[in-house]
Amino acid sequence: MIPYEDIYSFLTAEENAQKYLEKSYQSQDDTKTKSYQNSSAFIHYINNGISFMESSQSSNILVQPVLSFYGMMHLLKGWLLTKRPDYPETTAVLAHGLTARKRKRKDYRFIEDEVKIQQQGLFPYVSRYLFSHHPFPLNRVSMQLLLRSIPELSTIWNFNKENPMVIIGEKGSKQLYFPDSILDGFHLKETTFVERIRPFLPPIEDIQQKEGGLELYLTGSVTDWNGPFRYHLYNECIYFPAARADYFPYSEILVHYLLLFNLSMICRYETEWWGELIQMKTNREYPLIQQFLKITQQKTPALISQCLLQNFQGETK
Repeated sequence: MIPYEDIYSFLTAEENAQKYLEKSYQSQDDTKTKSYQNSSAFIHYINNGISFMESSQSSNILVQPVLSFYGMMHLLKGWLLTKRPDYPETTAVLAHGLTARKRKRKDYRFIEDEVKIQQQGLFPYVSRYLFSHHPFPLNRVSMQLLLRSIPELSTIWNFNKENPMVIIGEKGSKQLYFPDSILDGFHLKETTFVERIRPFLPPIEDIQQKEGGLELYLTGSVTDWNGPFRYHLYNECIYFPAARADYFPYSEILVHYLLLFNLSMICRYETEWWGELIQMKTNREYPLIQQFLKITQQKTPALISQCLLQNFQGETK
């Protein structure tokens, strides 16, 4: 994987940004004019996004959710500008597009909380134009499901004797191995399970029933992460949900968006609960939240950079 710092550094040079946008707008009218008009805004989105993320890394955990959330927002807006040269078309798309549930102060648990998805705003706009979900298939999403969808948190879940994700292969490999425990967790037979995951994979060359599991041989490695497959940023293994209850077949970028939105709202408006969580560390959710905030500072820019890289892959080879 190309280091994301290199990609962003390349794109924040004005000449490079203009050429990149011109290539992105090939299907639009007057591509050169629009690329010149948008190059400055594009550069500022990228610069601001990285600056917020770097500030988050060096800041106290008390304020990290807000800095990381706005860092992600700027990076997403830069990416949107490569797809939507007239963004933002209206002020309606500037709202978050999400609603945090009203909380009961007593016995509140973050993992039991939910975020409601609105019809208008940035989240449905991102879902539609960056990930082709229109409307987004879910009305609300639980924090537990989202936290269980991040492979770098697997070790903490394992310490709690839970196993929401399973390693099925290595990044770059053309073979994936699904243990029988996954099929049991999905309550599916082999053929039905394969049809469920086929749309998210390169063409399948062969399927073999091995002792204890199912092995898939692909024509290429998994490179599109806009589905249930996840790659671990540090060990570069591919993970898959262990059971149907943990199945969230949408980009991990959206997972981080939803979690950061809710944590940033809690950080700003539920000061007492947030302060007690950080200072007292009595809640078993603390290590999950702490680790997530560390992971998202690196993984959010990395995931978005790989999506930006696809637009000019041919030029950088």
